[in-house]
Amino acid sequence: MHIIWLGHGSFRIEIEDQVILLDPWFSGNPMLSDDQAAQAVRGATHILLTHGHFDHTTDVAEISRENGLPVSAIYELAAHLTSQGAVEGNGFNMGGTVYVGEVAITMVPASHSSSMQVDGRGVYMGQEAGFILKGEGKVIYASGDTGIMADMEWIGHYHKPQIGILCAGGYFTMDMAGAAYAAKRYFDFDTVIPCHYRTFPLLEQSAEVLAAGLPGVNVIEPQVMEAIAL
Repeated sequence: MHIIWLGHGSFRIEIEDQVILLDPWFSGNPMLSDDQAAQAVRGATHILLTHGHFDHTTDVAEISRENGLPVSAIYELAAHLTSQGAVEGNGFNMGGTVYVGEVAITMVPASHSSSMQVDGRGVYMGQEAGFILKGEGKVIYASGDTGIMADMEWIGHYHKPQIGILCAGGYFTMDMAGAAYAAKRYFDFDTVIPCHYRTFPLLEQSAEVLAAGLPGVNVIEPQVMEAIAL
């Protein structure tokens, strides 16, 4: 398995027979060059979205259409993107599990908001979400954009993820200290990968606080386009 950060909240996850682009933000992403974006999409098989905000969905319909990549997300968001020309994947909902090749993907709650600009106005795009991905004998919890929430208790207890991809930049989501608290209280991670940070000055720039708060956990500060092998 390889987890590759594409900057901000975007990832390329190579797992089982799939190459999943999670919240791919290419156009306007200050951490990802055009050449890197082209490399990131090469060989991809599926797009998975946590919510509708621009820094997670810009150009997704175009990326999907041009590369033949099905898009899976909560029902309202998936339906909107399909209407915009995206390849239809799974429009599912909270607690549902779908299979993408050999990978099982379960939608779990997040605490944030979700909308897109449509004809100059904000349109609700269904509830924000996180995901549990299961494959290669491992379980990943991708939090999506969220604050600390009580739902993390049952997510950790029921799904038992060993790997956490956690938003931790603060301002729009939980910060590094909050992510450390949530990881320690609700989960038993072997590995934690922070995201949704370093993109803009108002976000946290280092994961030192996260690492300090999780002794014994492998906290990996990702580097853009550098594969993390797990």
